Amino acid sequence: MNQTNPIHDLLVIGGGVNGVGIAADAAGRGLDVVLCEKDDLANATSSSSSKLIHGGLRYLEMYEFGLVRKSLIEREILASLAPHIISPLAFQIPQLATSRKSWMLKAGLFLYDNLARRDRFKSSSAIRYSADSPLNESIKRGFEYWDAQVDDARLVVLNALQARQHGAKILTRTECVDLEAEGDCWKATLHDSMNNQKTTGKFKAIVNASGPWVTSLLESLTEESAPHELRMVKGSHIVVPKIHDEEQAFLLQHHDGRIVFVIPYLNDFSLIGTTEEEFTSDLDKVEISNAEIDYLVSIVNLYFKKGVHRSDILHSFSGVRPLIDQSGKSASSVSRDYRLELSTDPLPLLSVYGGKVTTYRILAEQAVTQLGKYFPRMRNSVTKKEHLPGGDFDIPENLFQKLASQYAWLGPDLINRWLACYGTLSFEILGKARGLGDLGVKFGANLYQREVDYLCAKEWACSADDILWRRTKLGYYL
Repeated sequence: MNQTNPIHDLLVIGGGVNGVGIAADAAGRGLDVVLCEKDDLANATSSSSSKLIHGGLRYLEMYEFGLVRKSLIEREILASLAPHIISPLAFQIPQLATSRKSWMLKAGLFLYDNLARRDRFKSSSAIRYSADSPLNESIKRGFEYWDAQVDDARLVVLNALQARQHGAKILTRTECVDLEAEGDCWKATLHDSMNNQKTTGKFKAIVNASGPWVTSLLESLTEESAPHELRMVKGSHIVVPKIHDEEQAFLLQHHDGRIVFVIPYLNDFSLIGTTEEEFTSDLDKVEISNAEIDYLVSIVNLYFKKGVHRSDILHSFSGVRPLIDQSGKSASSVSRDYRLELSTDPLPLLSVYGGKVTTYRILAEQAVTQLGKYFPRMRNSVTKKEHLPGGDFDIPENLFQKLASQYAWLGPDLINRWLACYGTLSFEILGKARGLGDLGVKFGANLYQREVDYLCAKEWACSADDILWRRTKLGYYL
C-alpha cells in the first residue's frame, strides 16, 4: 500500500472477474485502488466456467429478457476489446424426439438474434445433418447460432493488468482479516500469506467482491447480516480428447430440461459441461462428484457416435456459482443476474451478489458509479472503449504475420499460442530476442524460461499451478 498517501480511495476484496473488473473501472476513473485476493487471481469460480461469453439462450425460457439483452450487448463489447482471448464460435443444437419443440427454438433464436445489435456474430439458422456428421445417425435436424469462447482466467488477469496500468495495486495471496471504522475511513488489516506479514491501510470505501464468500466475509468483518441469502450451485466440467474434428460447439438438451455444452478446447480436446448441483460443503474444496461424471458422460453418449468413457477424462474442474436464492426455484432456474448492495452504516461498503462472466464489465461500471457520490472528482468509465492489454489489434491474421515476420524462429505453434494468450503483449515479452536460445530453459510443451519469468514478474504468478492451469493451460500438455 502507498505509504506516502495513507488514505486510499477504495479497497476491493476478491480477485475474481468481478473484483478485478471493479478495480480496473475504478482505477481508470482516477481512484486510488487497492485489490486484495487471498489466493491467486481467478483461483476459484472465475477459472471454472464454461469459458463462454454468451447471452444465455436458455435464460429466455425463464423470461429473463433483460439479462439476456444486457449479456448480448456485453458480448459485442467484450469481443471487440479482447479479440486475442475472445472469439466467435458456432453452436449447434441437435434435435431429439425429447428435445424442445422446433417452434419454441425458432422463436427463442429469433429473439436471441434481435434483442441487441450484432456486428461480430452471425444469424441463427436451421440445419440438417448428413451421414458423416459426428452425431448419431438418428439425429437429422437441428439449429445453429453464435456466441463466443473466452479464456476466463486470462480475462481476469488482463483486467488486473489494466487496473495496474491505471495505478491500482494488486495484492495476491493477501487476505483482508479485519475491518473497522476509524473516523471517516475504514481501517483494513491485510495478511500476506507468502511472507506471513500483516499491514494496515485506510480506505474511504470498501467493495466486497468475494464471490461465494460474499455473505460470510461481510458477516465476519462487519458483524452485519447479509441482505441476501445465497444459493451455492456447483457446476462441473470434464475435459476429454476431442470427440469430433469439426470447429463448432454443440448444445445438448437433456430430457430433464437442462443443457450440456460440448466445446472444442485448445485444439486437441473437448470441454463438456456444465452440471448444476446444490453445494453445502467447504468452498475451498470443490470437486466433481461421481454422479456429475455419470451425468455428463451419459448425455454425450446419447448424442455422439464416438462414445466417452470415464477412462477418457483427462481433467475435471468445478466451481461454485453464488446465486441469489429464490424460494421454490430449482438450481437450474435461479437467476444468473446480479445485485449491488451499498451499506453506509457506518461507512460505504458495497457488496456484489451473483453475476456471470459475460456481465462483469457492466457490473463493474455500475458498482463504481454507485460509489460516485463519495468521490466527486471521479471521471467517467473508460472500460467500454479501452482494449484489454494485448487486445489492441483488428485482424488476428495480420497480427500473426507481424509477429512471424519479426520472430519467424518461434514457429507457428508457439506464435499461435502466444497470440491467443498475450496478443500484442507478445512483442513486449520477446523484446530483442533473436532465437530460441534467448528464451532460456525449455520446460516442455513450448514453455520457456522467458515466458515463466514474465508471468512471475508481471502477472502475479507464484506457483506451477498459477502458470500451467490459469495463465497458459499447458497443464494439459505437461
